Amino acid sequence: MHTLSLPAGQLFRYVLTGKFKAPSEDWKHEPFNLIDYELIVMTEGTLYLSYNHENFTVKSGEYLLLPPSNSWRQGFQSAYCAFYWLHFEAIPSPDEKNSFFTLPQTGTVPKLERMIVLMKQLQDEVKSKYPSISLDTMTTSVITELYGQLCLNAPVSINTPSQKQIYSDILDYIKLHISENIKVADVAAHFGYNEKYLSHLFATLTGIPLKQFILNRKMESANFMLTDTNKSISDIARELGFSDSHNFSRAYKKLTGLSPTEYRNAFSKRLLFHK
Repeated sequence: MHTLSLPAGQLFRYVLTGKFKAPSEDWKHEPFNLIDYELIVMTEGTLYLSYNHENFTVKSGEYLLLPPSNSWRQGFQSAYCAFYWLHFEAIPSPDEKNSFFTLPQTGTVPKLERMIVLMKQLQDEVKSKYPSISLDTMTTSVITELYGQLCLNAPVSINTPSQKQIYSDILDYIKLHISENIKVADVAAHFGYNEKYLSHLFATLTGIPLKQFILNRKMESANFMLTDTNKSISDIARELGFSDSHNFSRAYKKLTGLSPTEYRNAFSKRLLFHK
């Protein structure tokens, strides 16, 4: 897998951002040149994109990072898709010539909801005409969030294949049952573990109790739905396994300090572009 090196110790320069939705399944990316970096984060469907003599197939929940070049990016197959995109510049400062970090050019976004919320926040700042330093800082947050997620995708305390398997299985279970009122006892029973043992093991591996981890994942999904969909608070509460919108709102505010409506209103502006 190809990797890209980006300069560390500086702000990346914001160029342009937006959200794209293909008008139909017959859509194919038009030919465009690329004079800066582009980050694409997929939310629906599949993107078929050719760039620098390489074909990329990017599916929902994955990202693609393209460097500037003389090559044009263009679609090589038609399909419906939707994605957020961000153009930015990465120019190393004179004092940081030897300081870089690397990112795989494409891969799965470990916490897609967190990435989307940040990209939506950047769009809101653009729409609200924030100063360039704010846009550059937010752009840097988006890129370094992806880097941080990839670095921390697996807890550092995992030392054995069996521990890694347990952790991966729990994550898959939570993702599959996110619409239910998941309890630690349910997770333990599903995998045949004692509840106290599994809770202690998970906290040892990750540094966070399993009950809190489940709630955090639900709130990350809530943030995504609040900023990227028009679903009602009641619908979001139901899709996340809460008994009613009141209990959901109370849990959300306790964790974030804002009500779901306040959070949604803070990032209500949306930018849609077709390039």
